[in-house]
Amino acid sequence: MPLAPLPPDDGPDPLPELREALADAAADAARTLLAAGATVATAESLTGGMLGAALTAVPGVSAAYRGGVVSYATDLKHALLGVDADLLAREGAVHPDVARAMALGVRDRLGADWGIATTGVAGPDPQDGRPAGTVYVAVAGAAGSAGPVAVAYDASGPASGLEPVRLRTGDDVPRLLAARVAEAG
Repeated sequence: MPLAPLPPDDGPDPLPELREALADAAADAARTLLAAGATVATAESLTGGMLGAALTAVPGVSAAYRGGVVSYATDLKHALLGVDADLLAREGAVHPDVARAMALGVRDRLGADWGIATTGVAGPDPQDGRPAGTVYVAVAGAAGSAGPVAVAYDASGPASGLEPVRLRTGDDVPRLLAARVAEAG
């Protein structure tokens, strides 16, 4: 079966600000990690590897980035990251406790000082009873604490859909990581 032709170029990319914000946030997080002599690992569902890609685009980050796990499928959150199977069965993959467990799991399994995680629903359809635009992220610190932060985006309007929700999340998570690393001193 032949591939469908690419749609015509209708002008400039509609999301350049979000892409630039993601790159800037990743660079800030990388600089903060490097200055602290700390390492990070990523556990991504909603963002599908976007955070790891943004971090590894920063020169010199190899001293701080341990690696990542893209666990898009629910069963992989349990198998690869150790998220409790009962939690997943009870709440589904889109839940703040799942984000927390993912961050802790990736931190421990990849031997990093910090773990960051994303899970959510970009849309257009709901998942696990959560509406499109619902995103949960978590940062697990070296001391073992992980504060899941619930972030909800409006999935309607001109900047809706998969890419805008993922890019907004990709911008927020590195900023949250940088703030937590800076607070830890």
